[in-house]
Amino acid sequence: MTSVYGADGKNVPCTVIEAGPCVVTQVKTVEKDGYAAVQLAYDDTTEKHASQALLGHLKKAGATPKRKLAEFRDWEGKEGRELNLGDTVTVEDLVDGDWLDITGISKGKGFQGVVKRHGFGGVGGQTHGQHNRQRKPGSLGASSYPSRVFKGKKLPGQTGGDRVTVSNLKILKLIPENNLILVKGSVPGPKGAYLIIED
Repeated sequence: MTSVYGADGKNVPCTVIEAGPCVVTQVKTVEKDGYAAVQLAYDDTTEKHASQALLGHLKKAGATPKRKLAEFRDWEGKEGRELNLGDTVTVEDLVDGDWLDITGISKGKGFQGVVKRHGFGGVGGQTHGQHNRQRKPGSLGASSYPSRVFKGKKLPGQTGGDRVTVSNLKILKLIPENNLILVKGSVPGPKGAYLIIED
């Protein structure tokens, strides 16, 4: 993340995203596939690091080997632009000041306790003999009935590493020459992670 100064002089936190160029590798239609969608490929790689199936698929579109494929249903291009196999989608297809939904995989935090995972307050102070229970979950439920812990109870476990969508992030600035988007606020995942951007 970084920050930029707005027209009103306020310092606005933002995230810089490299978005493109993306090559159209497949155009799905209702007649042939049952639904309308556009498949885009991003991030160049070498032939050595791509499977033969992927290389054959990309060859149809005349594209070089790519790392990431993503499908977008009911694509509506800027000013009604229709996309064909082999076309390129860049930052110029977005509008400055528009709102985006950005999807990514959140940072994995490993196995965490209830205080970090669910925001529990812990058991309390260190008085009355509670010398080692400050961050424990506390009582879990009844005894003889139902003699088990109910499903879905907030307990320690794996935290992060989930698919997360952050909605309504405003485009602060587009830099078409470098294929960069400056988006207000934060997005899911670590630096260098792949994101899916939807208008």
